[in-house]
Amino acid sequence: MTSKIAIIAGVGPGTGASIARKFAKAYSVVVLARNPDNYNGVVQAIKASGGQAIGIQADVSDSKSINAAFDQIEAQYPSSNVAAAVFNPGGGFVRKPFLELTEEDYATALASQAQGAFNFAKRSLPLLLKARESAEYPPTLIFTGATASVKGSANFAAFASGKFALRALAQSLAREFGPQGVHVSHTIIDGVIDIERTKGFKFDHPDAKLSPDAIADSYWHLHTQPRTTFAFEMDLRPYVEKW
Repeated sequence: MTSKIAIIAGVGPGTGASIARKFAKAYSVVVLARNPDNYNGVVQAIKASGGQAIGIQADVSDSKSINAAFDQIEAQYPSSNVAAAVFNPGGGFVRKPFLELTEEDYATALASQAQGAFNFAKRSLPLLLKARESAEYPPTLIFTGATASVKGSANFAAFASGKFALRALAQSLAREFGPQGVHVSHTIIDGVIDIERTKGFKFDHPDAKLSPDAIADSYWHLHTQPRTTFAFEMDLRPYVEKW
């Protein structure tokens, strides 16, 4: 096993997989998802290309599940340092008129985003702090946000509430842990991501969807920024996206 690892929560066939493949070029990668089918393919692909990766089934909204996952990580990599941690779950996406929104819809959105980010940060930050002296790049914690992180559009009350809370948490953590040498960042992903599920979406421009590999390149760029130039927030969108 390599001496440095990256932990990515929320790995599916799109952005999460691209982030895992990108970071696997430098680190051993641990990928987390509720459904093993979401990460099995990328774990196999990374291993086939000569990298190191394991997948762990975990639900970020459940503190017991996350604690068990991190206990397993620390047991499997006892002498490794966590170079980067990425929070990328896509749960909680609900698009409904407010009066049709259920309490369960709202609670699920908050649990998957706000509570999930809290659970993930509580376990990853101590490991990132521990890695400061041995890290080539500043230990990094990245949270994946969305347009809903900064704009509560009609019919997105639940999702926007969860994403607003996630952004607030990330901002607070950046102010607390940045001076301690850990780079905490939040990304706003604005637009449709080019994944298998969106292949049928039609646009006037051929490059109107976000490339998940390009998103991963941007995450790596955030990770490699020096302490003199930490970016808290990065907006990523196709050039044709209206904002």
